[in-house]
Amino acid sequence: MPTCDHCDAHVSERFARVFADENGEIHACISCSANAGIAEAARHRARGT
Repeated sequence: MPTCDHCDAHVSERFARVFADENGEIHACISCSANAGIAEAARHRARGT
């Protein structure tokens, strides 16, 4: 089961597919980051910048 690299909390496979970076690392989960911050990071990666 994947875990958050910041707080070691377990996250779902679906969360990991959506929010992990290109190396499979999850830098922030729902427990240690605001939803807005996670969404902004996802948009940033989707733009490829």
